[in-house]
Parts: sequence; C-alpha cells; structure tokens
Amino acid sequence: MDAVFLARLQFALTIAFHYIFPTINIGLGLILVLMEGMYLKTRNPLYLRMTQFWVKVFGLCFAIGVATGIVMEFQFGTNWAHYSRYVGDVFGSALAAEGIFAFFLESGFLALLLFGWNKVSPRMHFFSTLMVCSGAHFSAIWIIVANSWQQTPDGFKLQQINGMTRAVTDDFWAVVFNPSMLPRLTHAVLGCWQAGACLVFSVSAYYLLRKRHVEFARASIRIAMIVGIAASLLQLATGHYHAMVVAEHQPAKLAAFEGHFAENAAAPLYLWGWVDEDQQEVRFGMALPGMLSLLVHGDASKPVVGLNAFAEEDRPPVNIVFQAYHLMVAVGMALIALNCINVVLLLLGRLWETRIWLWALVFSVLLPQIASQTGWIAAEVGRQPWAVYGLLRTADSVSETVMAGEILTSMIMFGVVYALLFVMFIYLLNEKIQHGPNEAESDTGGHRA
Repeated sequence: MDAVFLARLQFALTIAFHYIFPTINIGLGLILVLMEGMYLKTRNPLYLRMTQFWVKVFGLCFAIGVATGIVMEFQFGTNWAHYSRYVGDVFGSALAAEGIFAFFLESGFLALLLFGWNKVSPRMHFFSTLMVCSGAHFSAIWIIVANSWQQTPDGFKLQQINGMTRAVTDDFWAVVFNPSMLPRLTHAVLGCWQAGACLVFSVSAYYLLRKRHVEFARASIRIAMIVGIAASLLQLATGHYHAMVVAEHQPAKLAAFEGHFAENAAAPLYLWGWVDEDQQEVRFGMALPGMLSLLVHGDASKPVVGLNAFAEEDRPPVNIVFQAYHLMVAVGMALIALNCINVVLLLLGRLWETRIWLWALVFSVLLPQIASQTGWIAAEVGRQPWAVYGLLRTADSVSETVMAGEILTSMIMFGVVYALLFVMFIYLLNEKIQHGPNEAESDTGGHRA
C-alpha cells in the first residue's frame, strides 16, 4: 500500500464517520423549529416536551460531529499538502466562510438552545432554535461549495507565485455558484432532512412498541412525517437535476454510474448488475433500453458519451461507482415508499397499531445514512483520478514528506479513537432514549414568562 492509497483511505474513513452527525443535525434542526413553532402557536406542553427531548439528542450529535470534523480538516495540511498549496486559496476561502458564517452562528446560539429554557422568553428561545437550524444549513452550503468546486471548478485562474503554479480566486461568486453547487446542495440537504426524520421515526416507533410516552411518540412522528414525505419526493427532482449537470460537466462519472462503455451510443438505464471492466459489460443486470439517453437528452435514441471516449488513466473505478450509485438510488426509492406508507397508514388509522411496520420504522434510521454514504462514494470515487476535476490529479495532491507507514499509524490511532467515540455516542443516545422525555419540564412550562 502506497501513501496515496492510504491518504485517500484515511480521509474516506474519517469523513464517512463524521458525516453521520451533520446529516442528523441538519434534519433534526428543521424538525426542532417545527416542534417549537407548534408550541408557540398552541401553548400545548406536549410540543415543549418534544422540543426539549430532541434538543438533547441534537446537542449530543453536535458534540461528536465537532470532535470528528476537526481531524478531517487537519488532513489537508498533513496528508494533502500539495493540494493545499495548489488550490488552497480557492478551497480554503469556502472552508473559512463555513467557520465564520455558519459554525460560529450555530455554536453561538447552541448554549441558549440547550440551557436557556428558564432564562429567556419563549420567543427568544425559538429565535435561538432558528439560528442553530440556520447555522447548520449554512454550514452545509459552504461545505458543498468547497466540494462542488472540486467537481466543477470555476471562478479561478492559475498564477505563478514564488515559482509555483497556484489556483487563485478570480471571481468569488463564480466559485460559490459553480455549475454543480445548487443541485448538489439541494440533494444533500434533502438527504439530511430524511436522516433527521428517520431518527425521530425510529425512537418514536420504539416508544410505541414499548407503550411508553405514547402521545409524545405519535406527535413526534406526525411532525417528522411532514419533513420526510416532502424531502423524499423532492429528492426525485433534485436527483434528476444533479444527473443532468453530471452529464454535462463530468461525462466519465455518468458513464461509470451506468457502466456505459460505448464511446457514442444510446445508453440503457440499469436497475442492478455487476460491471466486468475487462469485458466492458454489465453482467447479471436488468436494463431499461435507451432510458439513460431519454433522461439525459429527452430522446431514447440519442448517444451518451461512454467510458471509451476517455483515456484509460482518466476513467474512474467503474464497478464501485456503479454499485454505490445504484444502492443510493434503491435506498432513495425505499425511503419514498416508507414515507408514502406512513401517510397511508396514518389516514387509515392503523399506523400506531401495526407492529411490523413500527419495527420497520425503528430500523429506518439506517436508510438515510446508507443513502448518504453511498451517494458520497459514487460522487467522490466517480471524480477520480482527479482531486480537482480536470485540473489536479489525486496522485499529485499528496504530501511528499509523509510516508505510508506514518499515515497507517495515524489511521490506526484515529480508528481506535473513533471506535471509542462511536461506542460513547451509542451509549449516551441509548441513555437519553431509555430516560425519555422529562415530564416535569412540561409541567413547569420550561420557560420563564
């Protein structure tokens, strides 16, 4: 194993673990706004109890997310020094904006959100909830700006600085609104909303199965259903929009998504399969003939650029991209089905009594996480061999002075620490779930007048 592979693996593992927590917090932040907004409107203490309980879960996820995110960013200076020198002026501005305009906003109001119940008025506390939710979403915006710029770089120019070629910002707003930013942002944020909704589904369904906190659980599910059904259906539109941008700006990635090798031919859409890269075909697959061409061009007979149009060294690893992409799509469709079934069962008056479906909701918390992780794998591995698409190769981005053994050692150490953090997270989350909402908090109103 060489330094490039290990540096990529370390970054992949750290960001995959970190990404669990922001996805939950972005979605849960929106749900908290809805819950506390309902309390302000109705003054029903049930909604206050809901907000107070889920705020504690939000705070736990925020703490673990911060701890794991710091390690991820340090790697730009340790393992990816040449990348940082080459494009740091552009990439770093987005990360700096995330810290200044998003993280500080979110963390600044977090203490008020967690501990301000009896210290500020209900409206002021609701304002802090809005600011925390906004900060979480602003954080997503700037991180997606940075990552999307790697996918579709724009708004920069190359300059010689101290004898080195570097990318510098030429048009800041072109950097921010690079071609793939908006479709990636909407697609990612909707996935986060589903992660928050499914966490609420999971815990609430558990309470219903145990016949504990029944009214709390039912009300929590009703609010989460609003977020879940809207996000799952909108994902269809944003996913198609994103694929159209990929077809225009990253045709090799789109070809890898569907295992399409022919240089200039109409392309099918596969429901599943296994890509044989040596034989350049999809085995054991089920395909809809011409469907990819229809989705991209509106005409099933029009050609789609295939992998053979690119030099072998410019193609991504096809099978892993194909499998990750199709698993993401399959889970996305499952989430649509899950949210639609929720609505149907609720309208029929059978949602609370159908135990097999409540068990399905308990485990539904895994689905958005699988979709987010596989979607990220499809997007990032599909970009290879480029760190910045068409500009800087991944193999040319690593630090020259960091050896493979050093990366492996740090990866093992971080793996141990992350394993301990995950065990602690599960333990603390289980403690909060077993304790449940605090009845006394709603009895006193939870706020000073």
